[in-house]
Amino acid sequence: MGVLIAPSMLSADFGNLAQQVDMVNKSDADLIHLDIMDGVFVPNISYGFPVVKAIAGTAVKPLDAHLMIVDPDRYFDNFRNLGVEYLSVHYEACTHLHRSLQRIKNLGMKAGVALNPHTPAHLLSEIVTEADFILIMSVNPGFGGQSFIENTYHKLGKIKEIIKEAGSKCLIEIDGGVNKDNAPLLVKAGADILVAGNSVFGAPDPIKAIRDLKYT
Repeated sequence: MGVLIAPSMLSADFGNLAQQVDMVNKSDADLIHLDIMDGVFVPNISYGFPVVKAIAGTAVKPLDAHLMIVDPDRYFDNFRNLGVEYLSVHYEACTHLHRSLQRIKNLGMKAGVALNPHTPAHLLSEIVTEADFILIMSVNPGFGGQSFIENTYHKLGKIKEIIKEAGSKCLIEIDGGVNKDNAPLLVKAGADILVAGNSVFGAPDPIKAIRDLKYT
């Protein structure tokens, strides 16, 4: 399996949302990434269920929702009902993470654990066998367009080792500051899914930008 590309709708033009989703549908992208922010867990508010429903109504690619919110368990059913297939919650936001992941999976979705940049990789050692994917934040969550944190490569390597030692088939997703320059290095280091926002939607030719990331 080659690297999967998940354009982040946070960087899309919301004045032309249907056209932006249609562009992703026609591209080589594999997933559509949804950043859900509540203004509490992160210092920003993105969009809620009405926008997710609008995207889901046009999308033909699987939806990958990243919940940057407090008490995310309250909304698992809502995201399942909207057709989300990949759902990630933050390690830092879940008191009973094992239970949260099991509930996501019981609802028929892929369950992911997201880590903030400051959260050590070793904390995943007891949970990687329960997760379908790990989402490494390569910027501080809350805003698009931030610079990539270089320590991400080191953290990615550590998480790869933890997954291997546990005998897990867990995938690794990278979110934040991904572009055509660092994508090859991330793939070489073991990334399976790349989330790209500004480097796709801010490009003169977004379809080409997605293709370049996919076949980096």
